[in-house]
Amino acid sequence: MKSRPIVMEHFSTVHSAFIVDFNFQNNITILMGDSGTGKTASFSFIKECMAVNPQILCLNYLDYQKDVKEIIRHTEGKLIVIDNADILLDDDTRKYISLDDKNQYLIIGRNPKNLFATKENLYELASEKVGEQTKFTIHNYL
Repeated sequence: MKSRPIVMEHFSTVHSAFIVDFNFQNNITILMGDSGTGKTASFSFIKECMAVNPQILCLNYLDYQKDVKEIIRHTEGKLIVIDNADILLDDDTRKYISLDDKNQYLIIGRNPKNLFATKENLYELASEKVGEQTKFTIHNYL
């Protein structure tokens, strides 16, 4: 499922020794990859921006006792970033996300099941040293 981003096409932030610089091609971006590559660190840096950017909503394992689907259902016009999606999202919520036309998603996890995703939705994190900083970007998976 490929559709244009409806909230933002680009997100960038600098956090001490790290730069997060993501270009979004789709409304649903699924960020996959091995442990230790910086996915959760990137989530943390994006979450810090949530305090000053009303277009961002971040959810992770700390929200596992909340009704995530209800939170999303009452949200409009946001980039919803979900870390540990494998733990946090049940099949019903995944189906809701795939049909949601009010929000954009960055889903961090290993299992894109029930998101009606195609290879155009699958990305991996890439990192490179830029001077003294590490820059995180996203690239097509495989």
